[in-house]
Amino acid sequence: MKKTILVATVFIIGAVLIFIYKNQIALAPEDVVPTNLVPGKTTDSTNTIFDKTRVTKKPFGIYITSGNSPVQPEKFAGYHTGVDFETTAAEAGIDIPVPVFCDGKLLLKKYATGYGGVAVQSCNLNGESVTVIYGHLKLQSINPVVGQSLKKGDLLGILGKGYSTETDGERKHLHLGIHIGSTINILGYVQKQSDLSTWLDLIQFFELD
Repeated sequence: MKKTILVATVFIIGAVLIFIYKNQIALAPEDVVPTNLVPGKTTDSTNTIFDKTRVTKKPFGIYITSGNSPVQPEKFAGYHTGVDFETTAAEAGIDIPVPVFCDGKLLLKKYATGYGGVAVQSCNLNGESVTVIYGHLKLQSINPVVGQSLKKGDLLGILGKGYSTETDGERKHLHLGIHIGSTINILGYVQKQSDLSTWLDLIQFFELD
């Protein structure tokens, strides 16, 4: 009788331990395999603003008018000098961090018409001196000071709230432009296609990663 009880007890304890072990395994974060992982990125918003799949409305060089723009109503016109990284509806109410795109000093941060908060950074890309323009940021979130050296991946700030003064009334997105040379130029559009020759399409640098 005692032997039967002992065997039953061991069996029950073993079953309980197996149950606990399986549940721990199921809950272990390292065993959860996301379906949307991008190499070199994480699935949270801290590292995914520079994602080519976000460029759905205004790529580099697109000619915009009030009639053909994918963004309505449209108040700008001309050839787009940068790339717009869009946000999702689910991201409307959360902070979207903007990391530094490349190594270099912060040259400017201010409020500008058409952008709201904007920052400009000096960089060297493929041996060429350029300035990088980050548009539609919440100005108060840009903690680095002008003249400070920044490293790629450092936190620059967060995107401004859509349709507010933080973005000068624009949707919540990041405009990122690369202007050739050391002169600060924050134009988001140029009126002649030939003027795009002083700007670079940053998407080409994604191919080099």
